[in-house]
Amino acid sequence: MVTALSAASAVVYTRLFRLCQLTLYGSQSVKILVCMKQVPQKDAPLKLNDAGTWIREDVSYEVNEPDAFALEEALRQKEKHSGEVVVITAGPARALQVLREALAKGADRAIHLEDDGFVGLDAYNTARAIAAAIKDEKFDLIFTGLQSDDYGYAQTGVILAQILGLPHATIIMQIEKTDAGIHVKRELEAGFFQFVDMPLPALLTIQSGINKLRYATLIGIKQAKTKPLRKVTLAEVQPAMGGNLQKIEKLYVPQKSKNTEFLEGPPAEVAKKLVEKLKNEVRVI
Repeated sequence: MVTALSAASAVVYTRLFRLCQLTLYGSQSVKILVCMKQVPQKDAPLKLNDAGTWIREDVSYEVNEPDAFALEEALRQKEKHSGEVVVITAGPARALQVLREALAKGADRAIHLEDDGFVGLDAYNTARAIAAAIKDEKFDLIFTGLQSDDYGYAQTGVILAQILGLPHATIIMQIEKTDAGIHVKRELEAGFFQFVDMPLPALLTIQSGINKLRYATLIGIKQAKTKPLRKVTLAEVQPAMGGNLQKIEKLYVPQKSKNTEFLEGPPAEVAKKLVEKLKNEVRVI
């Protein structure tokens, strides 16, 4: 009889515990959007196009490094609190690889703004396009990388926050969910940090090194092929966009040159001239 009662109590306790878990984590579940970008590989030999306004397309591409850390942090938040991770990118057909990799690592679904025309957009229009693509969705958190490894504007995330009317914080190194929202750690200069409490929904730009990146598993790669992928055309979001506010006029490769100059005179005078040149021309002191 004691054994039977103990077993029954254990079953009731287990069910109550699981119910409490579902209630707890269900109330804290988060829906996160991660904005990602495909950029030229760091070690790829870059060649300028004929107009000298950008690089040629015949290079190898990879996931923008800060975006990879943003994805990893989103997956970790999902594992802690349950919820959904959605990834989005804007670019030509080749950019689909970025989404496939994200889905293989654990993202639930993807949105691809697919068109060659997305390549030359500035930060403002990229943000406008993303905002238009997600206008029917509600996210608790939106993550972007701190900046892209190609343009390096570091503007898309904060502009997107302004368009969506969301509070935002940049250079994030740590995120903790609280009853009132989130508690984040920002990296400042000279080794200083700032801690900020923010309500949800919010947008964060993630710093590289916030966590340790995971690898996609074999089963994750297989599952990625069956996960939802929504494609958005340029025509669908173009009404929300305008002309680029920033434009690259010309790119060029710095010319290497050598110039040898002899300083003559007494040692004290030569030393004085050398210090002046190092200070005012070379600017190393």
